Amino acid sequence: MLVVMTLIALLLTLAVPRYFGSIDSGRATVQRQNLATIRDAIDKFSADLGRYPDSLDELVVKHYLRQIPVDPVSELATWTIVAPADPTQGNVYDVLPSSSPAASAAASGASS
Repeated sequence: MLVVMTLIALLLTLAVPRYFGSIDSGRATVQRQNLATIRDAIDKFSADLGRYPDSLDELVVKHYLRQIPVDPVSELATWTIVAPADPTQGNVYDVLPSSSPAASAAASGASS
């Protein structure tokens, strides 16, 4: 019985880290896909209307998205918005995940 328990514990020490690694990898993949979906909607909005949306909610209201996708890493539907160089063209040029270091740099650059 002790030998069986030892073997089960040994197998678990090998399998559990791979399991959690695959979950993190899956979340990163879904995050990239959600970003691609939002960016595609922004591009279509811009091509149709000649300007960028004022908010992500406008993409939903005008039916470019059914809903704002959830960031699977932070588990929130909040994204860091990157404004276009020309503020008269709208407010949403690109989006970044709010949990990424690039988003933190973009947010601190926008506030200074």
